Amino acid sequence: MEGDTFPGLGNGTQLDNKVFQTFQRNFVQVQNILDQNRLLINEINQNHESKIPDNLTRNVGLIRELNNNIRRVVELYADLSTSFTKSMDASSEGDSSGLKSDGKAGGGGGQKRNRPG
Repeated sequence: MEGDTFPGLGNGTQLDNKVFQTFQRNFVQVQNILDQNRLLINEINQNHESKIPDNLTRNVGLIRELNNNIRRVVELYADLSTSFTKSMDASSEGDSSGLKSDGKAGGGGGQKRNRPG
C-alpha cells in the first residue's frame, strides 16, 4: 500500500502511508457502526411490530443508541474530509513550481481576472 498512487487525485498524487492508514481506519469504523445500526434497526422494527410494552420501552434506548451512532458517523466523515483536505493542501504545497503538469509555465499565476461590473 505504501507508495500507492491515486490517479483521480490531482496528477497521480501520492498519499503517504500514514494518511492512507488514517482513511482506511476511519472507513472501517464507519462500516462497523453502519453494520451495528442495521442490527439496531432490525431490533427496533421487531420490537415495534410486537407491540409488547416492554419492547416498546426498550426501543427508546435503542433509538438513542442509533442516533448516537449516526452522530459518530457524521463526525468520522467530517474528520475524513478535513484529513483529505489537509493532505491535498500539503501535496499541492510540494508542487508550487508554477509549472503545469506538462512542464510549461502556467499563465496568470492563479490570479482571478476582475470583470467590469
